[in-house]
Amino acid sequence: MIDAARIELNGRPASAEDLRPLIQSNYGHFTAFEARAGRVQGFALHLERLVRGTRTLFGSDLDPERLRACVRQAIGSDAALSVRVNVFSRAFDRELPGAAAEPDILVIVAPAKPRSAAPARLKSFRYGRELPDVKHVGTFPLFHFRARAQQAGFDDALFAGADGRIAEASVWNLGFLDGDGVVWPDAPQLRGVGQELLARGMQRLGVPQSRRAIGLGDVAAFRGAFVTNAMVPVRAVAAIDDIAFAIDEATLALLRRCRDDNPWEPV
Repeated sequence: MIDAARIELNGRPASAEDLRPLIQSNYGHFTAFEARAGRVQGFALHLERLVRGTRTLFGSDLDPERLRACVRQAIGSDAALSVRVNVFSRAFDRELPGAAAEPDILVIVAPAKPRSAAPARLKSFRYGRELPDVKHVGTFPLFHFRARAQQAGFDDALFAGADGRIAEASVWNLGFLDGDGVVWPDAPQLRGVGQELLARGMQRLGVPQSRRAIGLGDVAAFRGAFVTNAMVPVRAVAAIDDIAFAIDEATLALLRRCRDDNPWEPV
C-alpha cells in the first residue's frame, strides 16, 4: 500500500528534468480513474480516449499494450488508488506544433481519498470547452469558473455555450431527471468515461434515457439533476442558479446501481 504520490514516466521513476517539457509547454492530454486491486471500471474506454487524443494532438500512435504495461506497473495490486495518466511528448516542438511527435506516458498514483458527494449548487456561465473531444490539459478555464462560482456562494460551475445550450459542468457531465428517465444535454462537451459507464448501466437495467438540446430557460421544467465523472459516479444537484431541485434519493440510488453494474476490468 502506498502512502504518498508516486510518479512514473514510461515505466520508470520520473525526474524533475523529465517533467520540465510538460511544465514549459503545458500541451498534452490525460485521463483519471480509481483503481482497486489492479482493476478499473471502464479501463478499455480510458485506453481508447488516450489513443484517440494522442493521434489528435501529436499525430502519432500510442501503443495500447505499452500503455497498459506502464499503468499496471505503477498501480501494482494496491487496494484503492487515485490514478492520472498524462500523455505528452518531450519531442514536441513549440515552433512546429503540427509535426508528429513520439508520445510519453506519465502515470501519477496516490492513495484514493473520499470525495464529496453532497448535493452541489451550480452557477451557470457562458463558456464552451476548446477541442471538447479531447480531455486536454488546458484546465485553466474549468477551475477559474469553479472559483468564480464559489466566490458567488455556489459549489461549482455549469457551462452553456454561446447559443445558450447547456453542455456540462466544470469536471462533470450533467444529467437531468425527466419523469422516470434521464435527459443528457445535447451540446459540444467532453463525453466522460463515467457518463458512458452510467449510460451503459442504465441501458442494461432498463432506465430510459435520451439526449436533446437544453437551454438555461428549460431547467425549471425538470424534477432534478445530477453530475457524474469517473471518480464520483453520481452526485445530486441541489440548484442551478436560482432554480432549486428536490433530492430524489430513490432515483439517485438507482443510478448508482446502474454505474455499479459495470465490471472492474483488469489492467
